[in-house]
Amino acid sequence: MSSHSPIEWTNSTWNPVTGCTKISPGCKHCYAERMARRLHAMGQPNYANGFRLTLHEHALEIPLRWKKPQVIFVNSMSDLFHRSVPAAFIQRAFDVMRRADWHQFQILTKRSERLRELDPEIVWAPNIWMGVSVEDAGRAFRIDDLRATGAAVKFLSLEPLLGPLPRLDLRGIDWVIVGGESGPGARPMDPAWVTDLRDQCLRARVPFFFKQWGGVNKRRAGRLLDGRTWDEMPVPAAA
Repeated sequence: MSSHSPIEWTNSTWNPVTGCTKISPGCKHCYAERMARRLHAMGQPNYANGFRLTLHEHALEIPLRWKKPQVIFVNSMSDLFHRSVPAAFIQRAFDVMRRADWHQFQILTKRSERLRELDPEIVWAPNIWMGVSVEDAGRAFRIDDLRATGAAVKFLSLEPLLGPLPRLDLRGIDWVIVGGESGPGARPMDPAWVTDLRDQCLRARVPFFFKQWGGVNKRRAGRLLDGRTWDEMPVPAAA
């Protein structure tokens, strides 16, 4: 339910929910689905249901037991704002994040409509970063939903980037992550899309993080852009 993470922009993952359903093109080759099936085949008890959405009550308070401050990606194996996750369970997860205020929490959703719907009931804290995934221009509406929330730090994960995103509205956005799709069947990413997004972030003075080129062998492809790595991070909001 929790572990050190190989994801470049975080330290650890915390999964009080596992499993999901596909809702947009970016979901086609979901890495979490592949991993959940592998863990199910290995007999990992937390994945007894495979990739069917499952709540894990026993995992809710894990971050409170981690005394060393770290950056924690919430629900790397699911989506906290999935319609099948009760609002009361979401509120309990937020309560844990507020109580564990020595950590920085990163939440990422494709279900921005539900995020916006629940926002009036959420008590946000400076250590809770909220992001949306946007894989192509048809999903850019998620940015407006995110912008309407009370989150102190708002970020975009443009991964897997499946098309250009020209003239992106970055008002109120604190961080942008860009990455290509990786693994079996990975769809190609045009380098011009990446450099355009990098340049948009530079003009808007928004921290830019380039995660990977992706592809079937993402390690070989690497993550250099114009000869350097881009590991910019947002400045945490003051408590």
